[in-house]
Amino acid sequence: MAAPLPPPPVVLSIAGSDPSGGAGIQADLKTCSALGAYGTCVITALTAQSTQGITHVHEVPTEIVRAQVETLVADVRVDVVKLGMLASAAIVETVHELLVTGPLATVPVVLDPVMVSTSGSRLLAPDAVAAVQALLPRADVITPNVPEAAVLLGEEPATSADDLLGQARRLLDRGAQRVLVTGGHLDGDESLDLWLDASGAVPLTAPRVPTVSTHGTGCTLSSALAALRPRHDDWVGAAREAKAWLTEALRHGDALQVGAGSGPVHHFHEQPRWREPVSG
Repeated sequence: MAAPLPPPPVVLSIAGSDPSGGAGIQADLKTCSALGAYGTCVITALTAQSTQGITHVHEVPTEIVRAQVETLVADVRVDVVKLGMLASAAIVETVHELLVTGPLATVPVVLDPVMVSTSGSRLLAPDAVAAVQALLPRADVITPNVPEAAVLLGEEPATSADDLLGQARRLLDRGAQRVLVTGGHLDGDESLDLWLDASGAVPLTAPRVPTVSTHGTGCTLSSALAALRPRHDDWVGAAREAKAWLTEALRHGDALQVGAGSGPVHHFHEQPRWREPVSG
């Protein structure tokens, strides 16, 4: 009789909801499922959103954010936390407290400093940037894209690989432990993400995928990193696998034909059921 399989890693995503299913909590849970982790969630904001943009945002009261975390963690083990859309300074500060002195104080954290959606909608209040900056040292890894790294530093966005490296270094100087700056906004035939920690820089490259299905790429990459970390000996190994998996999710995204705007990546591109023809 075969030995029972060990339980999967449990990832807690603290983020906003996306009704279109391509970003936010929905993308995080799909990513966890696709990569063999068990996804749990705490919702920080409800959005009225499609592939074409966001029309409304309703922030969840901080006492409900806190209650969601405390009720969950009292019953369910959490192996990794992924932070996404935190919306306001008050929510950022509440989550920060839960991560430092609360029930999540010993859990590894991946911080995706969500500020602006793919369609250009603002997802973080301007007065919350300082609160996110204060959160950087608590995160094991931060995963800003080019515009987000610039906002965190109060600089202009990077336009080259050298700029990317310089901004990653300055984010370490600001207290970040490890930085994965995603360079999808840069021009070129290759998609360059840059990993930087105390040991040095590691470029992570892949062929650029010509697609409009890029909705939720930042959410998906950061949740993939969280889901994969327990299966790797180090963070950079998890980052390599996360990027390779996301590249294929991007490559298959157009096949979904979801929405008239920037469609989602295909989180389940590896699953045989999704490659079967649809009858009727």
